[in-house]
Amino acid sequence: MTLTSSSSKAPWLARVLGVATAAYSVAIIAKPELFARPTKLARDGDELSRGTTIGIRALGGRDLACGLAMALAPEGQPLRTATAVRVGSDVVDLVLLGTSLPDREARTKSVAVAGGWGALCALGWWLA
Repeated sequence: MTLTSSSSKAPWLARVLGVATAAYSVAIIAKPELFARPTKLARDGDELSRGTTIGIRALGGRDLACGLAMALAPEGQPLRTATAVRVGSDVVDLVLLGTSLPDREARTKSVAVAGGWGALCALGWWLA
């Protein structure tokens, strides 16, 4: 059996990644420290600044929208488009976090996480 370009190969991967994205997003919106500590935007025990909290929650809101779109979009082009938006967001995160975080180790880890997540979502796009 040959798959044509219009048939879905495995849309479940994009959906699972969408649910995972949405879940993590809800977590960082509720508790921005979950993002701030590993990225060294705040040290352990320090209170987050208002600006850092707002920025993390905005990032979480963007990713929540992407994740829900991936989880709920109809198969085919809508799902591929939602997944492409997620991949684009990961590329932006990779560049921004990889060049802007205050700590070299945090930049390296953030590039690895954003790059890995972007690659997984790109695979999800291809399989959708």
